[in-house]
Amino acid sequence: MKIRGGDLDLVEYEFQPFFPGESIYALGFEKDYRLTPSAGKVRAVAPGRIHLTVLDMNRFAPNRPGGGGVGFALKIYCSAEVECTDSEVSIDYSREPIVRHFVEVFRKTVRYNGGFKIKIRDHEKKHVGLGSTGSVLLALGHAMNAAVGSPLKSEQIRLLLGHNYVEETEDGRVTRGFETGVGPAAATYGGMVITGDELALVYRHSFAEGKNAFITIPPTVVSSAGRTEFDLLMNRARNLDYQDRELKAYLMLMDLIPALEKGDLKRIGDTIWEIEFRGSKRAEVEHHGFEIYRHMSLLREAGLEFVGMSSVGPSIAIVTDKSREEVERVIESLGLEIAIETKVDNEGLKIFFEVGGLLK
Repeated sequence: MKIRGGDLDLVEYEFQPFFPGESIYALGFEKDYRLTPSAGKVRAVAPGRIHLTVLDMNRFAPNRPGGGGVGFALKIYCSAEVECTDSEVSIDYSREPIVRHFVEVFRKTVRYNGGFKIKIRDHEKKHVGLGSTGSVLLALGHAMNAAVGSPLKSEQIRLLLGHNYVEETEDGRVTRGFETGVGPAAATYGGMVITGDELALVYRHSFAEGKNAFITIPPTVVSSAGRTEFDLLMNRARNLDYQDRELKAYLMLMDLIPALEKGDLKRIGDTIWEIEFRGSKRAEVEHHGFEIYRHMSLLREAGLEFVGMSSVGPSIAIVTDKSREEVERVIESLGLEIAIETKVDNEGLKIFFEVGGLLK
């Protein structure tokens, strides 16, 4: 596959699938920890996320996590339930290869020779921009960590996930995926986060406390996964970010962060709307056709304070003071419907331990 960022920037990238458990990056965290495997179940619950934009597509690739970005956590949840076993790893989840790979990443890092019985449930909204894969793996990492005595810190789990993020191939192997760190950071800590390059967590603040959040998923005939996503992100999107990355960074520093500090939802929405037309975000929206822009523009003209497409779409996030009835009238007039009604999660990931047969 070829990547073009500009007239003098053309490289070829060859995906090299590998089997789960191979090509692990322990990031210097690998050592002999004092492990105390739990006798009962442990469950970690992680929120979904809205990924509003990457800062610079030129600073990340499947073999280089980073690029920076901004996003926030949603009260839609993925969970991982883990029990320690003597040696066997059993996985109750449809996407077994990606789970098995991160299990091996964790086992190698903390030098755990036992196994796990794993049960995972996601929010069932896949490849529409709501971050099911990242939330699943984050929950899994924290559940495994808690089950063996919490040897790793939250930041270590987040970085391990970012550097070992994979997607499965058709033959049961895995290959490196794209990771900015926005999803795991938002899901870990809640609220809205801004990340810089190399997964650095730059800023985190509560967002839209008590406001309503709605997701609508417009129909689209284009794919937001696999080779289609690769071609989109690593060609046109990179070229546009060469032009607009400084502007996007300026908007976040000078407009978005002050608005978050004041809890000014309208100003936050105005800033995100400006970013929808800039750099790689423009490429992601146009990927689905200009109808997405029309939908979002009409939603904003109807007085909805915050409207933005998540990741490579097509999900559109709406955050507003308005009621469901008011939002529903607007959305239905466009031939759309509310797919999810929820709120922003400002607390982040939670862990529950089995006590007396119950998870608390």
